[in-house]
Amino acid sequence: MSTPPGRLRSTPELPIVHGSGNVFLDLGFDPEEAANLQLRSQLAIELRHYVKAEGITQTEAAARFGVTQPRVSDLMRGKLSRFTIDALVTMLARVGRRVEVSIEPMRQAA
Repeated sequence: MSTPPGRLRSTPELPIVHGSGNVFLDLGFDPEEAANLQLRSQLAIELRHYVKAEGITQTEAAARFGVTQPRVSDLMRGKLSRFTIDALVTMLARVGRRVEVSIEPMRQAA
């Protein structure tokens, strides 16, 4: 049986392992930190999409988000450690975005 183009095939030397749905958990972070990092990532990605979709400068984004331009620069460069969930939610709210949180049991990594 052949593998379709663009699809990887599991081999003994390079087995394919299905992830947990949270890349941070799969990278070895403890479950609590992995959940926090995943949520912060999702919020930061949404803010980056907003900036790109609006076609605005970092200075304009900073004014809309209620932060400084260097903070927007950190956001655009993915420096998640510099942002709390609260700060990211506040920035989204300032541009008319509502954040909803869904709570469910974590999937176990394979």
